[in-house]
Amino acid sequence: MKILYFAWVRQKVGTSAEEVSPPPEVNTVGALMRWLGERSPGHADAFGQVRQVRAAVNQNFCGPEEPVAANDEVAFFPPVTGG
Repeated sequence: MKILYFAWVRQKVGTSAEEVSPPPEVNTVGALMRWLGERSPGHADAFGQVRQVRAAVNQNFCGPEEPVAANDEVAFFPPVTGG
């Protein structure tokens, strides 16, 4: 699974992208966020307040209940506003 990080999420995690292989029980965006939060102190900081992080699976905005699979691309970023 390819994970992409943007803006302050990238800064906290310390990388813009990584390849991960979560266990089978990590099958939704919410579960993935919890699992990623255990990878390092930076990940824990980034995913410590999941309401402040938005996600997209295969370039489609989604919520924490969205399913994820091994070949997906999942992006995490702060809330986006127009203007």
